[in-house]
Amino acid sequence: MKPLFTACLAAALVAPVIAPAEDAAIEGVISAQLDAFRADDFATAFTYASPMIKGMFGTPERFGQMVRQGYPMVYRPEDVTFLDARPLGDRVQQRVMMRDTGGALHVLEYEMIETADGWQINGVRLLRAPQVGA
Repeated sequence: MKPLFTACLAAALVAPVIAPAEDAAIEGVISAQLDAFRADDFATAFTYASPMIKGMFGTPERFGQMVRQGYPMVYRPEDVTFLDARPLGDRVQQRVMMRDTGGALHVLEYEMIETADGWQINGVRLLRAPQVGA
């Protein structure tokens, strides 16, 4: 075998994976929070945030204001597609592609942590948008 192929194969075999149950639970938390945003139910949306996020914003209203102003594609996504999830120590990074109401695509990375209350969102980072066109 060629050295590069062998190295790639070895990396794929030892790459950490997310168990299907964890994957479903993480996607469920993100989906439930998005549903709460669509309903303007910031109190429920806030329950899916980690203790760190809750401490940063203090109230569901302040949290909702931040999401409306800083993450309009999360506040009102037109379409949501879950991409890959990968473990990173005691956290999981879940990538999600969202189409906003104007039709633009956005890729976000959700940092998820497992707490006594289950999986919670510990942060969201906007990644570079996918390039579309000829």
